[in-house]
Amino acid sequence: MRKAVGLELIVGKNVKLPEAFVAEVKKAAIKEHRSVPKQIEFYYRVARAAIQNPELPFNFVLGTMQSIEEEGESKEYKFG
Repeated sequence: MRKAVGLELIVGKNVKLPEAFVAEVKKAAIKEHRSVPKQIEFYYRVARAAIQNPELPFNFVLGTMQSIEEEGESKEYKFG
């Protein structure tokens, strides 16, 4: 049986996630200088942008999202 770890998100909701997933995200979060919740949020934004723009290469979407965040403009970006 997998163990789950609870995370409190910004809206004050607890979400149970598998320990292995949280451990993997934590490694990326440390590398990217984000908290675990912020890393999950970043992954979501990248995935959403990639899904909404299937004609764009994934690495282009990822690079664009990283650039936006680096500029401090981490609000939703509209492609096209």
